[in-house]
Amino acid sequence: MDADRTRDTTAPGDASGAAGLSRQPVAVPSTLAWSPAAAGGSTVPIGEDCWFLSGPTASGKTALAIPLARALNAEIVSVDSMAVYRGLDVGTAKPSVEQRAAVPHHALDLVAPAEVFSVAHWLEAAARAVADCRARGRGILFVGGTPLYLRALRDGLAPLPASDQAVRRRLTAEAAAGESGLLHRRLAQVDPASAARIHPHDQKRLIRALEVAETTDRPLSAAFAPAPHPLFESRLLVVDLPRATLYRRIDRRVEGMFAAGLVEETRAALARPGGIGPTARQAAGYAEAIELLAGRIDAGEAIRRTQQRTRQLAKRQLTWLRSFAAATWITA
Repeated sequence: MDADRTRDTTAPGDASGAAGLSRQPVAVPSTLAWSPAAAGGSTVPIGEDCWFLSGPTASGKTALAIPLARALNAEIVSVDSMAVYRGLDVGTAKPSVEQRAAVPHHALDLVAPAEVFSVAHWLEAAARAVADCRARGRGILFVGGTPLYLRALRDGLAPLPASDQAVRRRLTAEAAAGESGLLHRRLAQVDPASAARIHPHDQKRLIRALEVAETTDRPLSAAFAPAPHPLFESRLLVVDLPRATLYRRIDRRVEGMFAAGLVEETRAALARPGGIGPTARQAAGYAEAIELLAGRIDAGEAIRRTQQRTRQLAKRQLTWLRSFAAATWITA
């Protein structure tokens, strides 16, 4: 483990570690040199009443978030790109009914699975949640591990150009006529950062990234403002587990998801108008359940693939989170 990380020996789910943060009334957000205008676009108004809890998938963030939010007199804002979809509960490991009753949660169940939901949409929902919490004198605890959302939360999101339908139609036609992976390989040449975070099969986002690069001569990844919010890193708590422990928890979680009805949940979502859209299908487990329902793989293979994809997601999350030397890492 990196020696320059700030560490805490609190185990995930232990509320005692929250005591050192704050049990005082929520402070009024300070006036900071950083401002929403500095980001040039959509932002969430972060202040001293905000904290951030992150970590890889299956690391225990949700269990820790409840006592931590209570200690901070805060409500929870989800930072999970898949938890925004209504009806996709098992495969996204959403907080339980009991957990939501214990502490109010925001930015969950915002749209149907068929809808496209962008980081800009999430920033708008998060900003509304922050305003709602502050109106009632509550603090805000952002909880989740989606790097794209965390980066936008930290940096803001610069305004993007309007879509160019002619370019979009041409790229769509080229994708249909070309071999698999054509758009992703092309994006990797002009915008490696965006290619690294967009799934090779997510044609809609690939086309948008290529469209922005072509029409502006700037990569989509440049939409993130370069100046991070000064409070973000110092108030970021990251749940850390030994890699072997994390992978065992991932494997057990995936097995539990399939036992708890992930396939049945997928079948029900597919039967609704629009089914499961390309964005929602990115969640580990749903693509595999769709393949299982189509008879192309068996249950064992669906579980194995989901476990593998979830471990890969955890590695990507940890790689990004390790860049924050001033974060407090909470170890098991």
